[in-house]
Amino acid sequence: MPIRHILLALLVVAIWGFNFVVIKLSVEALPPILAAALRFAAAAFPAILFVRPPKARAWIVIAFGLSFGFALYAFLNLSIAWGMPAGLSSLVLQTQAFFTMAMAFVLLGERPSRFQVIGAGIAFLGIGVIAFERIEGAGFVPLLMVLLAALAWGLANVLTKKAGKVNAIAFTVWGSLAAPLPLLALSLLTEGSDAIMAALAGFSWSDAALIAFLAYPATLLGGGIWSWLLGRHPASVVAPFTLLVPITGLLSGYLVLGEIITGVEILGGLLVIAGLIVTLRKSRSVEPAIRLD
Repeated sequence: MPIRHILLALLVVAIWGFNFVVIKLSVEALPPILAAALRFAAAAFPAILFVRPPKARAWIVIAFGLSFGFALYAFLNLSIAWGMPAGLSSLVLQTQAFFTMAMAFVLLGERPSRFQVIGAGIAFLGIGVIAFERIEGAGFVPLLMVLLAALAWGLANVLTKKAGKVNAIAFTVWGSLAAPLPLLALSLLTEGSDAIMAALAGFSWSDAALIAFLAYPATLLGGGIWSWLLGRHPASVVAPFTLLVPITGLLSGYLVLGEIITGVEILGGLLVIAGLIVTLRKSRSVEPAIRLD
């Protein structure tokens, strides 16, 4: 994997780590499912007026939008609203890397190398160390919902890979279009029209700023780069980068929300980094250089 592609993956990691803090703030200000619906409505409009549909099968684009937009963020927003800490959410969600590898093997025939499996195992050990330190008091139901969100993200990764080398921004924008209406319907069903109308009536500039960050840097920019990378490298090579998201997520939680980072969590973070290094050393030795242009 070329160094430029690695740097792009690390940019996404930084954006997505801070994304959890913004999600936490958004579900405190708005009903959580409504916040997700507004996020993807803003990501889709007005961009679809200027971006042509991707050259991919319609069912893949729609399925991507439903898995990455609807399922992932319905589960994730609710889990955070119900008490899952932002930093811990960023950690547990990275089990998507293992769901991605498993589904890519079953559905795409991508067989991870021995070094990729070893690297993922080391990183998973680091995640386990941090989770063991922070899981007390998080609650079983919110934790389960983050795992379901991770499963949805893994499916979205496989669908992105199946779409092939399509325009990444177009794929993300048009995929986002599939999410707002199902999310709004779920919001009406679970949160009620009164709560939705009250939230919209009191919608402030700070609320708009939160939704704007979630829609543009976190969804369109991050998602576009991520789709671009998945179109050019095996899913088992790209997915492990998200194992670094807990590092930026925990740091953002500490700096913005005052969440504490312990020595045990630092040890777990070092294991995550070590696991990614093992995976990348092998992948760099076998992956041909691919020009960014």
